[in-house]
Amino acid sequence: MAQVLRQLPRSSHPDLLVGTESFDDAGVFRIDERTALVQTLDFFPPLVDDAFTFGQIAAANAMSDVYAMGGEPLTVMNIVGFPDKELPLDLLVEILRGGAERVAEAGAVMVGGHSVRDAEIKYGLSVTGRIDPNRILTNATARPGDRLVLTKPIGSGVLTSAAKSGRLEQEGLAEAVAVMIHLNRSGRDAVVEVGVNAVTDITGFGLVGHAFELADASGVTLEIDAAGVPLMARTLEFAGQGIVTRMHKDTLAYLGRKLVVEGVDPTLVNVLCDAQTSGGLLISVPADRTDALVASLNKHGAPCAAVIGRVAESGRHAIRLI
Repeated sequence: MAQVLRQLPRSSHPDLLVGTESFDDAGVFRIDERTALVQTLDFFPPLVDDAFTFGQIAAANAMSDVYAMGGEPLTVMNIVGFPDKELPLDLLVEILRGGAERVAEAGAVMVGGHSVRDAEIKYGLSVTGRIDPNRILTNATARPGDRLVLTKPIGSGVLTSAAKSGRLEQEGLAEAVAVMIHLNRSGRDAVVEVGVNAVTDITGFGLVGHAFELADASGVTLEIDAAGVPLMARTLEFAGQGIVTRMHKDTLAYLGRKLVVEGVDPTLVNVLCDAQTSGGLLISVPADRTDALVASLNKHGAPCAAVIGRVAESGRHAIRLI
C-alpha cells in the first residue's frame, strides 16, 4: 500500500494537520482552534469462531487508530461484507452486537453503515473522533534518548493462526481475545496524562513494521530489546512450529537492510515481525518520564507497560533488534 500511495497525488489543505505523508494511524482535519476531527477505518475477515467476539475485536481494532493519535472516538459506521445466501443473518446480528458493545464501552455513537454481499465475512468500522489540534500525537516526533514502551503483549497473529489450523483449541485463545478486545483508551489516557513524544499502534505490520514507520517518520533509529518484548503464552511454541502469518515475510522483505538483527533467535524475530490484530500502543517517551508513564499505564489498566528499547540518532539502520 505504501508503494501505491506514493504514486497518488497528496491532499493539500491548510486544515489538514495529518495526512498520508508519514503513514500515520489516522488523518486529522482541523475544524477550529479547539477542535479537530480524527478519521480512520479498518475491516477484515474473522479471526475467531465466535461471531460476537469477532465483532468486539474488529471494533476495538478500528477505534485504536483514534486512540493512537490521542483522540476520543465520537461516531462510528459499520462496514460489512456478508454471504447472506450461504450463512444465516443471525450470525451477522451477533457480529454487529459485538461491535456495538465495544462502541458503547468507548462512549461513541453508532450512526449507520454500509453492507455488501460478499463471498466471505468482513467486518469493521469507519471511525470519526475528536482531538485538540494542539495536542495531536503522531508517529513522526520521536526523539533520540526516548524510551520505548509497549502496552499490549505480542502474539495474536500466531495464536489465531494456531487456532485456525486446529492446533489450539478456541478456549486456548482466551488471553489473546482479552488483549484484542481491550480498548487502547487506557494507553491513550496514560500518554495524555504524562506527556510523550510519539505514539503508534501495533496492527497488521507487526511490532517491527510499525516501529519502522515511527523510526522513518521521525528520522531516528529504534533499538528494540527483543527479549524484553512481552509475549502471550505459547506464542514462541507455535511460532517454532512455523505457525505465523505470511505478513512476517512481507515485513522482513520490505525492510531489508533497514533492519539489523544482532543475536536474536530467528523464531523470535518472526514473531516480532508478525501481524497483530488490535495490538497495543508503541510509545516514545522522554527518559525522565518513563517511570511515570509505566505507573500511569498500570493505573489505567493497560494489559502491560513494558519498556522494550530506546530511540537513538539516525544511523545505517532504522531498526536494531538486539
